[in-house]
Amino acid sequence: MAGKLSFSLVSPEREVFSGLVDQVDAPGVEGDFGVLPNHAPFMTALREGVVTVIDGSSRRLFEVHGGFADVTPAGLTILAEKASELTAA
Repeated sequence: MAGKLSFSLVSPEREVFSGLVDQVDAPGVEGDFGVLPNHAPFMTALREGVVTVIDGSSRRLFEVHGGFADVTPAGLTILAEKASELTAA
């Protein structure tokens, strides 16, 4: 699908999220960053924080504890040491 980013969030236990989205914001060790479709490739380590997945007006939040983010022409993969979805209070 044109205009969408293929995103996968994986922890050692399971695949936490996989889908086509508009944007992903993540906590890099050198600062927070956002990834949109057709982003330039890069790889970075993650710090503890929140990954925000944006698709239209929908936002899903995932807490991550370390890991790596890998942006390729195929999309974004986050390999987290620990990851879980945050729920609204």
